[in-house]
Amino acid sequence: MNSDSNLLKRALTANAIFSALSGAILLLASERLAQLLGTSVSLVPLGAMLLIYAAGLLWNARRENVSRMEAWIAVALDVAWVAGSAIVIFAGVLSATGNWIVAIVADVVLLFAVLQLIGLRKSRQLETN
Repeated sequence: MNSDSNLLKRALTANAIFSALSGAILLLASERLAQLLGTSVSLVPLGAMLLIYAAGLLWNARRENVSRMEAWIAVALDVAWVAGSAIVIFAGVLSATGNWIVAIVADVVLLFAVLQLIGLRKSRQLETN
């Protein structure tokens, strides 16, 4: 299997790992992170949702044939995360440190969306050849 044919699987797997680590950190350090971000909102539900999202990504990445529809959903959810992050930053509800953390995470999530898009495109090209 060449690198073009498994780029999508690698991107989904990396996204799953990042999402799982982020979710675990949010669950384990919810109060401390909320203070750092400058919010009183509980981060526990977000951490739990990220763990569920990570499981779905990994499930799809581990299939013999990745579900293209689920991969497109992952791209859409990643783009929604980035847009939501921008809204939170521009709303000015977080501390300066919180804004930086949210921006850095959004950059990583955007990178995963782009890699998944490239992987979807390359896997489509392989199907048509």
